[in-house]
Amino acid sequence: MAHLRLRKFNTRDVYGPQALDNDVCMVVRAGNHVYLRGQTGFDLQNRFVGAGDPAAQAEQAMSNAKVLLEEAGAKVEHIVQLHIYLLDRAHRNLVYPVIGRHLKGVFPVMTGLIIAGLAIPEMLVEIDVTAVIPAEER
Repeated sequence: MAHLRLRKFNTRDVYGPQALDNDVCMVVRAGNHVYLRGQTGFDLQNRFVGAGDPAAQAEQAMSNAKVLLEEAGAKVEHIVQLHIYLLDRAHRNLVYPVIGRHLKGVFPVMTGLIIAGLAIPEMLVEIDVTAVIPAEER
């Protein structure tokens, strides 16, 4: 199977004032590996949710991840790795419980990073997800 690229778009349609022009997609399935674009407070219709609320943004990001994984033929249980980008260390206490609720019993590896900024000032959290579909479920 060639790489499956789902929900293709151009960054100019999301980040208009930044004058970006990059063809990207929300999810790539390469064999049994599934890679999600960093998920934020944007819902899957490009509406921003949770301005000023890192927990609400994390909730939206994890909800998006579930939908995108399913569209690629994967499940939340197949998640093997997450990278969590936060703008404030104090947000860990708000964001990590949301992620933990969505991943209860999954046990992925996870790396959290405190960074200076994300694509737009309203974003407080971004979550990268990688999943591997077991051979018996392909």
